[in-house]
Amino acid sequence: MHDKAVRRRRAVLVVLVAASLILLTAYYGESSDGRLHGVQRTALSVLGPIQDGASRVFKPVRDLFGWFGDTIDAKDQRDKAVEQRDAYRAQLVKAQQDLAEARQRAQLNTADAEGMSKYGPVDARVYVRSPSTWYQQVQINKGLDDGIHRGDPVINGAGLVGKVADATGSHAVVTLITDQSFATSVFAGDQRHAGSITPAIGAPGDLLYEPVDATANVREGDLIYTAGTTDDRLRSRYPPAILVGTVRRVDLGEGDLDKRIHVQPAADFLQLDMVQVLTNPNAA
Repeated sequence: MHDKAVRRRRAVLVVLVAASLILLTAYYGESSDGRLHGVQRTALSVLGPIQDGASRVFKPVRDLFGWFGDTIDAKDQRDKAVEQRDAYRAQLVKAQQDLAEARQRAQLNTADAEGMSKYGPVDARVYVRSPSTWYQQVQINKGLDDGIHRGDPVINGAGLVGKVADATGSHAVVTLITDQSFATSVFAGDQRHAGSITPAIGAPGDLLYEPVDATANVREGDLIYTAGTTDDRLRSRYPPAILVGTVRRVDLGEGDLDKRIHVQPAADFLQLDMVQVLTNPNAA
């Protein structure tokens, strides 16, 4: 029974193939006005409107599926673009940080070449910042194990940063020169006007220079640098000639005693990454 059905299907297939070959031969053998061409035109005229209508009916469906496909592709492309952007940003941030540290290391090396090496400098990285209005400190990744002790001066390539307030085995806390506890003796300008410098109360980041001689001619732009002396009046635990800042403005009062001399710190504490601790401030 099964064999008969298979033979029947094969016979039908052979007949259909033969009929197709005959029709194709006749179609291409007759002229354009032949019967087969006429049947084709009639079928097209009947089926054409149906196909056009069906195309219009299903066009919104095709457009919807196309929109879904385009949206999915767009989301995939967006996700890849965001991932690449984040990766590039991370690389850029790392490169900028490395460049900033390299510049600061180069400045510290310059300071060593200018004579700081005799003070036993220890390079350290700032890893915690906690500046506030009344209390300004940072933490560094070097401590007692590296020869750092309380009171050691801290500098960077720009100038004086502060001093070590406390130290443990592997890290230390540095009090910045903008902290209210800071004070030291300094010289001002090329005339080396002796005086002292302290933070301005209520003005974070602003320092005040007070000359010993109230009539000293200190002007805007004069450099303020450490005196480096142990004189009772001008006691300083910092090495000499370390830049502290620059005179930013001079507020004149009714007399010389009312004059207020404002100093901009040389070090940028918001960009402080690398510092150097001078572990032997009493070196000759």
